[in-house]
Amino acid sequence: MTPGSNIPLPVARVAVDVAAPVRLDVSGLLLTADGKVRSDDDFIFYNQPTGPGVTYRSGAGTAPDAIIVDTSALPPGIEKIVVTASPDAAGQTFQGVEPTATIRGADDNSVLATFTPPQLGAETALVVVEIYLRNGVWKARAVGQGYANGLAGIATDFGVSVEEPAAAAPAQPVAPPRPTTQPPVTPPAPPMAAPPAPPAPPAPGAGKVNLDKGRVSLQKNQTVSLVKGGSPLLSQVKMGLGWEPAYRGKDIDLDASVIAYGPQRNHIDSCYFGKLSIVNGAIKHSGDNLTGEGGGDDEVITVDLGRLPQEVTGLVFTVNSFSGQKFTEVAKAYCRLLDAATGEELVRFDLTSAEPQTGVMMAKLIRQFTGEWDMTAMGDFVKARTVRNMVKPAAQSL
Repeated sequence: MTPGSNIPLPVARVAVDVAAPVRLDVSGLLLTADGKVRSDDDFIFYNQPTGPGVTYRSGAGTAPDAIIVDTSALPPGIEKIVVTASPDAAGQTFQGVEPTATIRGADDNSVLATFTPPQLGAETALVVVEIYLRNGVWKARAVGQGYANGLAGIATDFGVSVEEPAAAAPAQPVAPPRPTTQPPVTPPAPPMAAPPAPPAPPAPGAGKVNLDKGRVSLQKNQTVSLVKGGSPLLSQVKMGLGWEPAYRGKDIDLDASVIAYGPQRNHIDSCYFGKLSIVNGAIKHSGDNLTGEGGGDDEVITVDLGRLPQEVTGLVFTVNSFSGQKFTEVAKAYCRLLDAATGEELVRFDLTSAEPQTGVMMAKLIRQFTGEWDMTAMGDFVKARTVRNMVKPAAQSL
């Protein structure tokens, strides 16, 4: 399998094992339609090996650990099981390690599919594959999404409670030792938690909010989760981009575009004035504005989040000056995300600085494996007069 590919499951009971040259801890999470666990009991790992329809199986150091999923025994409301892996050794990354997931029939051990995530590096944990329900059919999808903050980062994304590290905790995440027996529980039992990991220091302007309190104004590097009332925003949205000439009476011809990428930062397609519709019409461009004069958005890109193919996991919105005018000649550049149905402005980012360059990456949308999309304000300038020249730097920004 390749990242993003899927297969229907011909049997109800499957086992997913993950093998590597080093020992791995393999875990499973039961997720509802909103991409979250119902409680910490839905996190299945070596210290909590059984759950409804999902079981952890230890390889005892001589065989790969595995997660066994019985789709017929899963509780109502569970629509996805993600299988994760992390190196057993504290602080070890996947650099130079090629884990391979094998999906088997749990009863006859027949091989249904294999998947080796490509291009791994500093990741200390992976979402390897997912077993998911689609239109009444259980399927398996190859994922290969890496996390640099270990299993705790994955667990937090999916709603598992993660214990805060003690004040004297070391700076680097440290995985707990693998117990040889189930530790005794003394009432009252503490909530189960993933291995602790201290949070990484935020970048300037960083921090994630959602849409519950209305319109969000972003600063550079800030992120907003496109979630409202606990549910991912999966309707049509519009990204409006606007600008004005910095000098009265002078036209400024800029071109807004969006570049679509897959899970390995692979370029899928670009939508711009010369190609107004991509990915089967899920992304559309309003057309070219040659002057920048007048109020309102100069160019608009409409994205149907619910219709985007699964292989599209990242979108980068860019603005370029084909004529060679620099962004020091531009004033009031901004981008804003609107609900296409109501016209309500959801998110806004005003570019507050300029550099003598011909291209700028304004914002990016990233699909999370919990189902929602995140929007991050960028404002990063590059030397690029066309969207074609933006493909590589935009990929590096994901």
